[in-house]
Amino acid sequence: MSTATAASLSTDQPSTQARDHTSQRVCERGLTWIKPSFLWMMYHCGWGTKERRETVLAVEITREGFEWALANGCLSHYERGLHSDRASWKRQLKRAPARVQWDPERDLRLQPLPHRSLQLGLAGEAARRYADEWTVSITDITDSTGLAHEIHGYVRNGDLEAARRLLPRETPYPVPDGLLDHLRPPAQSPVETSS
Repeated sequence: MSTATAASLSTDQPSTQARDHTSQRVCERGLTWIKPSFLWMMYHCGWGTKERRETVLAVEITREGFEWALANGCLSHYERGLHSDRASWKRQLKRAPARVQWDPERDLRLQPLPHRSLQLGLAGEAARRYADEWTVSITDITDSTGLAHEIHGYVRNGDLEAARRLLPRETPYPVPDGLLDHLRPPAQSPVETSS
């Protein structure tokens, strides 16, 4: 399963050090967010042009790790009908190693769509597992010849069809029964991910 994370890496850093850098970066910060949606990530980082978000790494992680984070996660905001009360939600959020929020998916022009994509914040044990156990591969998709810049070039030139052909294939994640019951109201749309 592929996810993405934005970072500010030095330009002289060899890609062979990316995993070690990601591990150190994840563990030294309190929370890191991974985004399973390519276009939502491009919205978040402005196609790799926003300050401190110039580098976007496509991080392939294990399904087991992703599902562990979901199973041990807490919704990042209080939701009446899902949580018994605000105080118990706050206690759960404080203890949870992962936070989940649902944000509008984006189109090629980075405008919001009517369905939502999952964003997963990792802290503590989840962040360490992500960096040290779950990560399968890391690819910089914002280097000068990277996928993000190529797609963005087509979008800037108005060739949305060419841009669309280059998008990573994303499909709703095959969620095991009950895995997301504690993370979304019953009417919430499926998780959008690349698989």
